[in-house]
Amino acid sequence: ILGALLASAVLAEFAARMWIRRFGGYYVLPPGVRMRLRPDPDTFPSMEKFVRFDVNADGERAGAVPRAEGLYRILVAGGSQPEGYLLDQSTSWPGRLQTLLRTREYQARLSASSVHVGSIARSGVGAEALDLIFRRVLGRYPRLQLIIILVGASDVLRWLEAGAPTTLPPPVQVDDTFRCHPEVAFGLKPSRLAIVEVLRRLRHRWLRPIQFQDRACKWIGRARTMRANAKEMRTTVPDPSPMLRHFDTHFRHAIEKAKAHADRVLVIRQPWF
Repeated sequence: ILGALLASAVLAEFAARMWIRRFGGYYVLPPGVRMRLRPDPDTFPSMEKFVRFDVNADGERAGAVPRAEGLYRILVAGGSQPEGYLLDQSTSWPGRLQTLLRTREYQARLSASSVHVGSIARSGVGAEALDLIFRRVLGRYPRLQLIIILVGASDVLRWLEAGAPTTLPPPVQVDDTFRCHPEVAFGLKPSRLAIVEVLRRLRHRWLRPIQFQDRACKWIGRARTMRANAKEMRTTVPDPSPMLRHFDTHFRHAIEKAKAHADRVLVIRQPWF
């Protein structure tokens, strides 16, 4: 009996791994995740006190996609600015955009029965990561009416974090780009088993538990203190041409992929504060 149970467990583990490899899919945000955040009040005294961050079944920060004829569907992609991690679902600009476009006036101008704005933006995503995201994600979408892109600051930030090198940065990794993907490295620890991963994904999709996080992003306060106490201030950087060429290449590739899957592609320039 013990031998049969062990063999069944091994077979179930390999079956789960095969299922994830074949049907897992690439998602920037894990489908079904629901978070409730309380930004650290000492670090963000003027921010909202309570933040909803909900991800739908398509891996977008948004509500469920309406199943209706005449749907005008918009996909937002980029880095931390469109992600709006510490902004409530309806306060982030993709959420506000959906609220605006769902009014009768704008739905009539779009000749749409409904409008859906879903965001797959994530902090740290630069042009290369965006290129990878579109390569892995857009194929499962129907024809979109609009894709909005806001990216660029993360490329500069990553370059500065690496010490402003004159060579190309190492390629972006799947683990750093997608929080849910089929290229998971499994192991023998319980937390690394494929069966556990399948159950975790099904739990998020079906049960949709709420994850609470208090004093969210408190680390930013410590980062401010480190910057204020810095002993060395650098006012010049090496020639950024290699970084800019790298950005240009992947940015163009990302736009071409977006144009192949949407009627319109809108590139929003980085805001300057």
